[in-house]
Amino acid sequence: MRIAIGQLWQETNTFNPLPTTRRDFEDFGVVRGQEVIARFHDTNELGGFIQSLRGWREQPEIVGLVRLPAWPSGRATPETFAWLREELVAALQRAMPVDAVLLALHGAMVAEEHPDVEGEVLSAVREVIGPTTPLVATLDLHANVTTRMIRETDSLVLYHTAPHIDVFETGQRAAAVLRRIFVEGARPTTAFAKIPAVVPAERANTEDPNSISHRHKRSLLELERHPHILAAGLATVQPWLDIPELGTAVVVVTDGQREESIVACSDLANAFWASRLEYQPKLTPVAEAVGRALANQDGLTVISDPADATTSGATGDSTWLLAELLRHDWPRPALVTLVSPEVVAAAALAGVGGEFSGPVGGVRDHRFSQPLSLTARVERLFGARFVLSGHLARNLPIDMGRSAVLRHGNVRIVVTARSGPHFAPQLFEAAGLDPFTAQVLIAKSPCGFRAAYASRAKEILVAAAPGCAPSDFANYPYTQIDRPLWPWDQFDAWRPEPVVFEH
Repeated sequence: MRIAIGQLWQETNTFNPLPTTRRDFEDFGVVRGQEVIARFHDTNELGGFIQSLRGWREQPEIVGLVRLPAWPSGRATPETFAWLREELVAALQRAMPVDAVLLALHGAMVAEEHPDVEGEVLSAVREVIGPTTPLVATLDLHANVTTRMIRETDSLVLYHTAPHIDVFETGQRAAAVLRRIFVEGARPTTAFAKIPAVVPAERANTEDPNSISHRHKRSLLELERHPHILAAGLATVQPWLDIPELGTAVVVVTDGQREESIVACSDLANAFWASRLEYQPKLTPVAEAVGRALANQDGLTVISDPADATTSGATGDSTWLLAELLRHDWPRPALVTLVSPEVVAAAALAGVGGEFSGPVGGVRDHRFSQPLSLTARVERLFGARFVLSGHLARNLPIDMGRSAVLRHGNVRIVVTARSGPHFAPQLFEAAGLDPFTAQVLIAKSPCGFRAAYASRAKEILVAAAPGCAPSDFANYPYTQIDRPLWPWDQFDAWRPEPVVFEH
């Protein structure tokens, strides 16, 4: 029994002007063959696959294909898409024959000429393995699930949490679904409903017991306890995708229970549609948010900068909050991040203790903010390398390249050469800073940062600043989306019509 595993992971923001290239994947860490198993047996979905498969009494041979991850950013170039598809297909062809395939995908990757990258990749995989070999894939709950993804797989298994703290567990769930199909003979029947609605990410917090997302998660977990249900998922989609077939989706996979899958899918879709207004976030103007942090003398204030969230594929070099921080004299540290290889290079040239003087920010995306003139001392030069656990990760190696800490008064600017988790406590700690004793910390994340800070921050605010990952996305120029689509179009009358796929 040979089971192949692999990963293709990148979340696209089509409003980010920076293309995703092969180098972005190589910088994050492309790994091939059995090295995938050796290095990632306790990391994210791959680790969940591996540890679960090792626990099967049948003791399958696990075949590593390739790991292809890149940090969220803009569309992949045509050359990058062709390379990614060839890497995965060639690895699978070398591994053949295999009895089943487990893939860890994101579900919201877009290339310049291919709006549904995962759908195309799954089609290519299916062509190699044939129509009867089981194919199960995991997805982020911000995936844009398409009909093609459903058609090509025996089952899709989605994260249940945001912040994404169940990534490893999703890999385990996917392996359990595969076992029911491949070993126990389950006949996957998938009901799929596309909901004509897109909601902001800021309030999609499944871990807040008072949130609508928590209630939806509870419904999914209850469904998966039913003996005939293999998987249930609600994909609230990441909003910054100007592509056809954009929308929230419900996926329910049963063991041959067509009517049960339709009823469960319809109930989930109706519940989401009825709750869509509850996702509207409360935003605080930048000056007010910073002012409240300044007044907070004895605790940590975390200010989310969602429109510049690097976890949402934004560029990470907005200057709106930085400019406001620099207007004040902070008794305790004020921490903010910036992506700028040019500033890092200039800081390295000045050296530790030297003076940096020049423009910062507003370069990678100059549409929403402008460069800010700054004179600061170079406090530290370091390599932004650490292991991320919590939101998005379990034991995930991160390397954001050479980096610098610039200090202006008590404002510390952590500048990295590459994008990454610009919310993570581990990033600030790698920079020699304690994020939990700061007066204010700017988290470039709309929701996931709460996994690290909710229990330790005195106050959490979500700032209203421009950027390419905003909560008011409906005010942006989308030209490719299908209409009608809420909130671009305001309408109440809608009912789900699930499509059923029997494998």
